Amino acid sequence: MNSRSISMPVGIVVRKAPGVTKWAKWNWKVVSVLPGAGPAHWQELRRDGDAVEYHAGTLQLELYRTDTEAYLTGLSTAVPSLYVVIQNIGNHDTLDDIELLLVTASPYDAQDYADNGEDHVEAIPMPTAVIAWVSTFIETHHEDEVFIKRKRGKKFEDSAEDGVGDRRIKQATDVYRAPNQKTEFVH
Repeated sequence: MNSRSISMPVGIVVRKAPGVTKWAKWNWKVVSVLPGAGPAHWQELRRDGDAVEYHAGTLQLELYRTDTEAYLTGLSTAVPSLYVVIQNIGNHDTLDDIELLLVTASPYDAQDYADNGEDHVEAIPMPTAVIAWVSTFIETHHEDEVFIKRKRGKKFEDSAEDGVGDRRIKQATDVYRAPNQKTEFVH
């Protein structure tokens, strides 16, 4: 498991239910994930009246060794989650109006997609098997970054203040003097 990344297929389950307002005929919501799922394209799983759950598709959940800090953050939340990014591309009436973009374990990536205003991000509780898989990846690849405080160079420590201010700005006198009405600015 020393590769830079690993991936797992994850099925995305989407529920289509009647809308509750006159402006939205249907309400689409990602309700669960299926780790290790095979390929699918809007395969009906369950029907309860007008509400229908579909295996909308299968995406690859990819973990990168450079993102282990984000995965640790995600696992440390009260409910560890996978984040599914979807995009509405039509008028929400048909299955083809919903596009599955991404599934990720990184809350940082999820926030980036949520911030763009075009995509919809759903947090889905992470199944126990996926928590174990992500934890194993983190144990193998995570390296804590040591905080190094930045130090100023000797150039700044040894220079004496001369009271003139920024040498790039031409000025006739001390910048710390009290202003008066006849102050002229030198350009």
